[in-house]
Amino acid sequence: MIAIAPLLGPLLQAFFAEHLLTHKEASPQTVAAYRDAFRLLLVFLRETTGTEPAALRLSDLDAPHILAFLDHLETRRKNGARSRNARLAAMRSFFRFVTMREPSSLALASRVLAIPVKRCERPLVGYLTRPEVDALLTSPDRTTWAGCRDHALLLTLYNTGARVSEIARLQRAQIDSGPSACVHLHGKGRKHRSVPLWPKTAQVLRAWLRQLGDEQGLAFPSARGQPMTRDGVAYVLERAVKIAREHFPTLLRKRVSPHVLRHTTAMHLLQAGVDLSVIALWLGHETIETTHGYLEADLATKERALGKLAPTTTTVPRFRPDDALLGFLANL
Repeated sequence: MIAIAPLLGPLLQAFFAEHLLTHKEASPQTVAAYRDAFRLLLVFLRETTGTEPAALRLSDLDAPHILAFLDHLETRRKNGARSRNARLAAMRSFFRFVTMREPSSLALASRVLAIPVKRCERPLVGYLTRPEVDALLTSPDRTTWAGCRDHALLLTLYNTGARVSEIARLQRAQIDSGPSACVHLHGKGRKHRSVPLWPKTAQVLRAWLRQLGDEQGLAFPSARGQPMTRDGVAYVLERAVKIAREHFPTLLRKRVSPHVLRHTTAMHLLQAGVDLSVIALWLGHETIETTHGYLEADLATKERALGKLAPTTTTVPRFRPDDALLGFLANL
């Protein structure tokens, strides 16, 4: 007798409600990313198989269907390899859960888990020069409430290298403006870190918090007192960039986003001689390997290293093969 594969719905519900939220205590960002991946997958399967999502069985998610979905993301939705790999990560996490919950489906899960991630190019990190950052920080009109907020927000972003999600939900209680001024950030993967503030940043933040009043709450609220969205923070930066471009035309050739400002903080710390391990802690990186990308992008560091290496004065003779087969291979 052939066993019927279990329905997908109960397994998917258990994956999100029990495994991710209860067992792993996954962050809201992870849950949202996985949710969006499966919504796209279920819609794709409905369109290609004609089966409604609630009627799908686990066997409908075999490796050929997952591969077809990944190809659909790249060809039809024009997703890059990184987005494709992120969707695949959600599928892999689900099928690791399936191996524990449904041992009879181990073969199916193994086929999906064997799907490789796609290799993709790693572009050099983009960042701003210090004069460009100075022009950016002086762009907001500090005679207005919004301008004071924008100046304090951008200066804090640059000082801390915070992620846009961290700065958007930053509470005033997380800012310590005492003698050893610092900001306590709650970052990716539920990691907490404290980042010191320059005296100038601490001074600006003290003035901004006085302007907000004694009421506790968000450090950088919107005009309506609500948390700023990612798009809201990006708009603040875009408006400052537009003004700064009048004085620094080099900004016309650069795509400036909140994450580029985070890269800029890291690059300026590196150029100031700060150790990579300290920069990793500053940015809240999981491993120092992530921080190595800044070292790869810093041409000045490479030039200093080159200057310490004296060129050789020995003339190296040209290789001449003494065998016909070696000669063939050398000319390929």
